[in-house]
This record gives sequence, C-alpha cells and structure tokens, in this order.
Amino acid sequence: MNGSATAQVQAALARIEAGEPRINAFTAMLAERALGRASAVDASDEPLPLRGVPFAVKNLYDLQGLPTLAGSMIERHAAPAARDATLVRRLEAAGAVCVGALNMDEYAYGFTTENTHYGATRNPHDTTRISGGSSGGSAAAVAAGQVPLTLGSDTNGSIRVPASLCGVFALKPTFGRLPRTGTYPFVASLDHLGPFARDVVTLAAAYDAMQGADADDPAQVPRPLEATVDLLPRGADGLRIGVLGGWFRSMALPPALAAVDRCAAALGASQEVLWPEVDRARTAAFLITNAEGAALHLHDLQRRADDFDPHTRDRFLAGALLPAAWVQQAQRVRHWFARQVAQSFAHVDVLLAPATPCTAPVIGTDWIEINGNRMPARASLGLLTQPVSCIGLPVATVPLWGCDTATPHLPIGVQVIAAPWREDLCLRVAHALQVAGVAAAPIAKGF
Repeated sequence: MNGSATAQVQAALARIEAGEPRINAFTAMLAERALGRASAVDASDEPLPLRGVPFAVKNLYDLQGLPTLAGSMIERHAAPAARDATLVRRLEAAGAVCVGALNMDEYAYGFTTENTHYGATRNPHDTTRISGGSSGGSAAAVAAGQVPLTLGSDTNGSIRVPASLCGVFALKPTFGRLPRTGTYPFVASLDHLGPFARDVVTLAAAYDAMQGADADDPAQVPRPLEATVDLLPRGADGLRIGVLGGWFRSMALPPALAAVDRCAAALGASQEVLWPEVDRARTAAFLITNAEGAALHLHDLQRRADDFDPHTRDRFLAGALLPAAWVQQAQRVRHWFARQVAQSFAHVDVLLAPATPCTAPVIGTDWIEINGNRMPARASLGLLTQPVSCIGLPVATVPLWGCDTATPHLPIGVQVIAAPWREDLCLRVAHALQVAGVAAAPIAKGF
C-alpha cells in the first residue's frame, strides 16, 4: 500500500465503515488505538517491511483491552485481554497496524460463519452467500477491500475454506511453525494460525514477520527464521508438481476440478498422486476434533448449555460421549496416514488439490450434493481440507474465477500443498500462478 501509515489506516477505517454491516465481518473496532499506532509508525525511521499495513484478526486472538470472544456469547463477559497475541505483536513490530477483530464460527467449530450470536458474515462477491468458516470474517474483510491483511485459524480447513469461497490468497503453515500464544484454542493438536491477503507478496511478508520461537506455546517448533519473500521470484522453476487424485477428485464438483486443472496446465503438472485411505484420515480428524473440543468446553456444557450456538453445542455433546477407544484408534490412523503421505514427497515437491468441493452456498443451506451424495453443508465444506490439516502440512490457497459457468462471479480455491516446513514452495507456486494471471484476488464489486 502507498502513503503514510496514518493515511493507510484512515482509508481502511473508512472502507470498513462503508462495508459494514452489509458484510458483517467485524465484531470490534480499534480506531483510536490504530491511529495512535499509525502515528508512531510514521515517526519511526526503522525499515519496517509492513509499514502502515492495516490488518485485523479473527476474534479468537487476544487484543489488549477486549474480551477474546472466540465467536461465543459465553466469553462476552470474560476479563479483557491483558496483552495482544504473539502474532499480533509481531505484525505490529514489523510496522503493520491492527484495526479490529473479526467474526467467526463459535469456538471455531464450523465452515460457514453463520454465527447465532453475532450474525452471518456475508460473502462480498454475493451477499446472499456464505463467506465460509470458521475464519469467515477474516476472508470477507480482505475480499471486500476493508483491509489488505487478516489473520485466521485453521483446525480442519478454517483458513482454506473461506479463502476459497471469498476469493483471496491464504496460508496455513506447517503445524507448529507459528506460535499460538494468546489465542483461544479449539483442538490443540490440530490448531494452526495463518494470514489472508489479496496478493502473495503481502502474504509472504506477513508470514516472515510472524516466524520465530516462542517458549509459551509447547507445540511450537523453535525453527530459525526461513524467509520467503525473496524466494518468490523463483516461481515454480525446478519444482516437481503433482495433482492429487482419488478422493480429491471424487469429492469435488466440476468447478473445483476445473480450477485444479487450470492451475496444473499453467504449471505443466500432469502427474497424478494418490494418497491411501483419505476417507479414514478425514474420519480420524472428525473424531479427534469432537473429542478434544468437547473436553475443553465440558464445564460450560454442563452448566451453560443453552448459551452455546445449538449447532456447536450438539457437536460438542456428541464428542463428549465418544468412547476413548475410538479416539485412540483415530490417532493411530492419523499417524499412519502421515507416514504414508510423507512417501509421496519423495516423488513430488508440491501437490495441487481443490480447496472446497463447490463454490459458496447460499446462506442457510443445510445440504449440498456432491456427485450424487447428499451431504450436510456445514460439515462437508471441509471434505478436501481435513485430511491435509490432520497431518499438519503447509498449504497456500489460491483463488480462481470463471470456473463455474453458472456463477462466474464466484471464486473457488486450489490448495498448493508441500512437505512439512516447505511453506516457501507453497508461496512460490502461488506467486507463479498470480503472476501468470491464473489466480487473482480482486476486491469485490460494489466495495
């Protein structure tokens, strides 16, 4: 972005005011704080890679002075956060300016951001449709041009699903790469944090700024900084790129497959790769999610069940009743699947797969049909993301347009998947697709 930090923040605040409540992406604004921070950035002579870039965060990130809602009513009266989440502080240390908190599915358990307590976040490209979830506010705010950068979380696909449905770039790093300190957990063994942006350079710059060890997150791996921005011009040169078949084609509709095929053609990728037992891996992810999520909220389920969104409450109750033997077996399947998938990266560097089985459904849709199978919409939007996050692989999501001739104004995303710790490869391929004009994230018309 151009201009002083103050000018950038003022412009963002104006765009947010103009876009709300049509989109309903924001649940809290930090205008006074943001303008004060912008003034400090303007007064600094430091070389700041994200100088003045306005950003906002999913409301499960701690923001000093605000209760951390995690999309719930129960947390509304919690004590305000004493300090910002680690990733918020790291972005601001790089010159970015936080302007607010964003809507999400309650406790991050959903793929639609149809929040009972705070309302549905609408898709800026068609406000009758969902934004995806659970980081729906994060994706919609970028798609509407309210801010150029946001943060979300991804447990089973909650970064990649809304990025696909809202038409923005996003990154889910390797599990353990970025610290989660100062965020409200969902499933500790599956939770990832990551950014959304309208271009890959901003995405990579934000990712680079957020890297680094944090002893306060026991799951975070203290790896050295592995910067990616300077690697982007390499694009896909020298990379072996494959396309995931099997489950990743049978569980996707023609627009999703067309998006993958278009990316594959642009990258010269023709090798099909099959992962074994993907359906079992997805089932394992479901069971682990149910069990861990329910355990975290068991006390409130016993005391305040009526204060939950009914959809969230019922899934947590089901998780609380799962036999321990099932969860133990799910963990075995998860680790077996990770070992099998690791072997595929001996033959390819990057894999392509659809991010969602379809484009954004209309708000209130209960069922979707995928190749003759009638499935619940809220759960099935993660069909293609859950097996990947279950084993913690890094993934960039790239948005494509015109893949569905019936709704050419709606985007759909492609996952760019690499081996653990190779976010650089995901971002290089995403950048190559953006430079080639195959992938793009324009601001939604009317915003």
